[in-house]
Amino acid sequence: MSLPGKDGKAPEAASDQFTNGGQPFHSPDGSVHAVVNGELYDYKELKDELSQTIGYQFSSNSDSEIVLALYQAYGPDFVNYLRGEFSLCLYDETKRLFIAARDRYGIKPLFWTVQNENLLIGAEIKAFIPLDWQPEWDVKSILEAGWNFDDRTLFKDVRKVRPGYYLTCGASGNIKHHQYWDMDYPDKTACDTRSEKDIVQGVRDRLVEAVRIRLRADVPIGVYLSGGIDSSVIAGIVTHLVKEQNRTMGSLPPTDRVSCFSVAFEKTSGFDESDVAERTADFLGVKQHKQVMNEEALARRFEDATWHCEHHNPDLNYIGKFALSELPQELGFKVVLTGEGADETLTGYHVFLPDFLRGPDQTWPDAMPESERLRLFEDSEAEVKEYYRSIGAEFKMSEGRKKLNGISTLASMAAFIPDVFEPWTSLVNAEDPQNVIANDVSPSVVDKMQKKWHPINTAQYVWTKGHLPNQFMSCLGDRTEMAHSIEGRTPFLDHPLTEYVNTIPPSLKMRWKGGDEFVSKWILREACKEFVTPELYDRAKHPYSAPFLYDTSGPIYKLLNKLVTEENVRLLGFVSWERASTLLERAFVKREPLAARLAFVVAQWVVLAQRFEIKTAMPPTS
Repeated sequence: MSLPGKDGKAPEAASDQFTNGGQPFHSPDGSVHAVVNGELYDYKELKDELSQTIGYQFSSNSDSEIVLALYQAYGPDFVNYLRGEFSLCLYDETKRLFIAARDRYGIKPLFWTVQNENLLIGAEIKAFIPLDWQPEWDVKSILEAGWNFDDRTLFKDVRKVRPGYYLTCGASGNIKHHQYWDMDYPDKTACDTRSEKDIVQGVRDRLVEAVRIRLRADVPIGVYLSGGIDSSVIAGIVTHLVKEQNRTMGSLPPTDRVSCFSVAFEKTSGFDESDVAERTADFLGVKQHKQVMNEEALARRFEDATWHCEHHNPDLNYIGKFALSELPQELGFKVVLTGEGADETLTGYHVFLPDFLRGPDQTWPDAMPESERLRLFEDSEAEVKEYYRSIGAEFKMSEGRKKLNGISTLASMAAFIPDVFEPWTSLVNAEDPQNVIANDVSPSVVDKMQKKWHPINTAQYVWTKGHLPNQFMSCLGDRTEMAHSIEGRTPFLDHPLTEYVNTIPPSLKMRWKGGDEFVSKWILREACKEFVTPELYDRAKHPYSAPFLYDTSGPIYKLLNKLVTEENVRLLGFVSWERASTLLERAFVKREPLAARLAFVVAQWVVLAQRFEIKTAMPPTS
């Protein structure tokens, strides 16, 4: 396997490259080279430290150059010192060592494949097309939803560098994967002796710090503001820092008001939260810019948004995020702060409730009485079981569930596996998706899940390892943002904050208020009460989604009627036209929600097949 360049060397840098932060970066002796995507924080402090300790001579003001200095100081362990949202590649000519690393939560994407004995690395899969890569469907990954749970993609032999990992390739061509970071949780039987007040203050201090360091930039910074508490907290903290501490929004003058960007769906759709966002903007005294979305706007962007995401999605919410990212670009903003990640770390999803109640919270002395927990657990399990059935999920005690502390969150994660496949796909011997999730967890972590962690921590772990990087931080994050050259920054996924949050007793995140009432993300509400309106402090979680039921006279139907044709579906190879042919009637005439989501997915596969020129999938030959 060959390494970068015919002679293993990178091209010479331009003389003024370091002054303007151009990439790739080169070490002072010209032997180490790096390309960095994203943003690294605390870099000024690290530069001062590394200049003194190892005498590194920095030649730019870029945050990315610290990668070279840290590598010189610590070797491959340099990744442990990085804080931020990043993916990067580094090549050491002397050692003939190549390193590709990804941030702890997979905020920034990084893909790899081997073609003609060459290791290819890209922030997008489409980057491989000019390098003689021939796209093929990974049917097994699609059937098992492996692309959403592990390091696979929709494409055969194309993998992701996992979050919290770095890949190495030496002169021999041997590729190795190294984990440098992972989540951990306290022993479920150890009582937490901290006061509630101290824990609340701990969250507040760390979140404010996570926001503060993300306001440093040489370009204008804005905030994505929805009708939920997460983005509203970020907007509130930003406003507090600007008004009370005279912080600036990147390069904007200190006199400029904070600018927020919101997406607004049609009022009659039942999915519009822009009024709540507007009231928050008024409360904070910030400027609000709206991207108004209707059915025509969704249909017009459907194909381009799918092309940029490079995977399917049963919800059209990704198109709303794609359109939203057009707005800051048009107004001259390059960076936005977003609220992603709060639900994963702070137990915000309603599907977490049964696993929160699955075992007693012995870490907190004021948790609910055991009799109440048992009653509420039975009720929540029955309720969520019915919910899973309504969305096509199997609520069963799979081998995967048994392995992972019995959590029911697995059923939610495996809820949408499209059932439109050709009969021959049974020859692929696809695994139960719930088992795929469980089998992807390392034995050492499984041991912690079974012996040490509370079930809710197990649920948070697998969700954060699967859905968060492979879907939410993809189609609702980097892919739709960077399609318009917008850099998203995620304070809730700042690892000093999340490592602290992971120590908090479950009962302070999902708080029981008596009777049948629970408050999700209670600790966040208390820590940031002063930054949000009373309406948002009390408001229940409303997942971000787009409308999915439309009429046959509208542009969504017309688009899907053009895409989901017999010719296009048969060219996919793995989708049965006999099963797919009724989807549009079921979705648009009979108005079946599940059929609508299936139709979206098949249409997205058609778009990807056409744009990538993917070969028709064929039955296995043996």
